[in-house]
Amino acid sequence: MKGRRVVLDHINGQEAAALLVDGQLDDFLIDDPDRPRPGTIYRAICDRPMKGQGGMTVRLPDGGSGFLRQVKGLSPGQPLLVQVTGYVEDGKAVPLTPKILFKSRYAIATPDAPGLNVSRRIREEEEQVRLKDIAHDLVPDGMGLILRSACEGASEEDIAEDITAMLSLADAVAADAEGREPLSLIDGDSPHTLAWREWEGVQDVVTEPGGFEREGVLDALETLTAGVVPLGAGDMAVQPTRALVAVDVDTGGDTSPAAGLKANIAAAKALPRTLRVLGLGGQITVDFAPMSKANRKQVETSLRAAFRSDPIETALVGWTPLGHYELQRKRERAPLARVWRP
Repeated sequence: MKGRRVVLDHINGQEAAALLVDGQLDDFLIDDPDRPRPGTIYRAICDRPMKGQGGMTVRLPDGGSGFLRQVKGLSPGQPLLVQVTGYVEDGKAVPLTPKILFKSRYAIATPDAPGLNVSRRIREEEEQVRLKDIAHDLVPDGMGLILRSACEGASEEDIAEDITAMLSLADAVAADAEGREPLSLIDGDSPHTLAWREWEGVQDVVTEPGGFEREGVLDALETLTAGVVPLGAGDMAVQPTRALVAVDVDTGGDTSPAAGLKANIAAAKALPRTLRVLGLGGQITVDFAPMSKANRKQVETSLRAAFRSDPIETALVGWTPLGHYELQRKRERAPLARVWRP
């Protein structure tokens, strides 16, 4: 089926959402009940500085702990508003930031960054002016607001309602900033809410129970979690380890001189979608199929083009002396293998 189709369902009792693009599974979101969602906001209590690391450990509700990077001027016992930035790894503290964002479909409220800004993806000057006029009288002094690309063409009423909701939420959280004990203030968005917030241009939404099975989502997940992704021109094995995600590209039965380049370009195009659906982040090391050094530039260009539209922050680090390619990816998703088995 052509177009963008969203399927909202549950797996093993956990809320999940799938995005199908032209019938292919393009993105997948699922809850991890054992870890706080990214976007969760706490009132934390500073615990102790980490000398040499420029960070601070903090106490969270229910005996939890978190870690703030590169912070200054904090002292033990001080209350502080913090937000979860990604899914926590096993045995590590929850990653946090003191820079709070209140993010919805049309607007992002930024209490620490005053000013009114419009997404760069909205290029028509007339539309930029319209959106700024809508927000101008709603945003108080000292508050920041970013109008997202989803605002383009949206009604004034919907945008204004969204802005008002985010500003009200920011005020409510700020009112609970002071206190002697850790407190959970706002839970991060669920997969169904994230699908509404982040996936644009959707033509159809399936909400009836059992939608994953009827729409082929479970079959697609099973194929990807098997560890080997067929590319047409060879295949790509994806293996998460404790230290990194190892990706190995193979030409299969093709032994022609151009086989390596074809498989590597196909892998570069498939890698962002594979990492999104599997919920993988951190350090990614790709062992591309054998090819000449002259072809590396072509593969790197394909990688950059593929990740340009990927919603998750990813740094393309470059080639290692051994000929591997390294990436560093934010851990914004729950690893699928941790919460689901076929």
